[in-house]
Amino acid sequence: MSEQSTGLLGWIDARFPLSKMMREHLSEYYAPKNFNFWYFFGSLALLVLVIQILSGIFLTMHYKPDAELAFASVEHIMRDVNWGWLIRYMHSTGASFFFIVVYLHMFRGLMYGSFKHPRELIWLFGMLIYVALMAEAFMGYLLPWGNMSYWGAQVIINLFNTIPFVGEAISEWIRGDFVISDATLNRFFSLHVIAVPLALLGLIVGHILALHEVGSNNPDGVEIKKTKGADGIPLDGIPFHPYYTVKDILGSVVFLAIFAFVIFFMPEMNGYFLEHANFDPANALNTPDHIAPIWYFTPFYTVLRAIPDPFLGFMMMAMAIVVLFLLPWIDRNPIKSIRYRSTLFKVNLIIFVITFIILGYLGLKPVTDLYSQLALRFTELYFLFFFVLWAYSKPRSGGFWIGSFIVLLVGITAYDFLVNSSEQPDLIWKTWVIPAAYLFITLLLPQFTNWDAEKQVPERVTS
Repeated sequence: MSEQSTGLLGWIDARFPLSKMMREHLSEYYAPKNFNFWYFFGSLALLVLVIQILSGIFLTMHYKPDAELAFASVEHIMRDVNWGWLIRYMHSTGASFFFIVVYLHMFRGLMYGSFKHPRELIWLFGMLIYVALMAEAFMGYLLPWGNMSYWGAQVIINLFNTIPFVGEAISEWIRGDFVISDATLNRFFSLHVIAVPLALLGLIVGHILALHEVGSNNPDGVEIKKTKGADGIPLDGIPFHPYYTVKDILGSVVFLAIFAFVIFFMPEMNGYFLEHANFDPANALNTPDHIAPIWYFTPFYTVLRAIPDPFLGFMMMAMAIVVLFLLPWIDRNPIKSIRYRSTLFKVNLIIFVITFIILGYLGLKPVTDLYSQLALRFTELYFLFFFVLWAYSKPRSGGFWIGSFIVLLVGITAYDFLVNSSEQPDLIWKTWVIPAAYLFITLLLPQFTNWDAEKQVPERVTS
């Protein structure tokens, strides 16, 4: 694109830097030439955001934010509005797909160290986007005014009651009333369609600007800006447009095909995307048999349930999110990519992913002795992952590893003796093996093997 544009584009450029922005962020933004499958999910997240905004606009044209009319208005959209069922399913399915894409995007960041220097601010913006998405999803969760929406919101809001001294006041402020009522519905509707989306858009702009300032990471974790040609262009970089715009279009087509298949053939996903109890109107006198939040909240809901003390459980749930913000300062290992990290790191990351999935599954299940003990053990694994990540950020003595193993195992065992309780005490010690085995594998076993050996990072990106 020439510097001096003519015609309509030239008229616009004289008054607004359109061509300059396109050059800086597309045709002259040089991205690493070795992007792979995992780099689809950033652009897919933007695509789902557009789907959610457009479908949400059409839904608000027919939705009534009134406790007496909300459920009926959703039924009206589904049954009477032309293509209303499609728009509603696009929005409800889109919410689940949004979190699927974001979780995969975050996993790629963990694999390739995309949160490390100089991209700490990109990660922080991304985490703020994640928290805003959770808030947006929670606000929207209540709006259909179904029975599970009502009682799920009741449970989540009542969590704030556990905060000493100010908890009750905070819960009342969130509800806008002493109970979940019409005031709550109106408040959540306003936040869902105006306040949180505006904050979300601002955070996304900040995320992209920060990304384009320092440049994209790549599967090798090599900074392409360190090797430039005489023209100042990175030797291992290619223009984002047209190379990656075409690549992203291909990914978007495949994604939309899968998205359409789910919408047309399994929009409820057997109750995971749209709970069966939500097809009944909200009823304060009829509690569902098992109250559980939608699937993308359940890993953190399990952390909450794993701790008997309500306030401590609430704090641990909050810490499960806060610790993700601290990743750039927890993992200080200079090697970024999983390709060159140790076998231990790969095993630890796989265990973390399995732990997160199991926590999500347990959050969907009713409370039983077995599930409660498993929730506690996998909550312990969730937090131990970050300790192991921090511990291996630099070389340490053998005494450190043995001491850490003993201290952590004694702490877990002491908690079992003093706090942990079950109608089947043998379950405590059977499940105790889970964190014990994890600590042995990650802290002691590498001292007798080469599991912690890392590979040499290349100077240039590989194909």
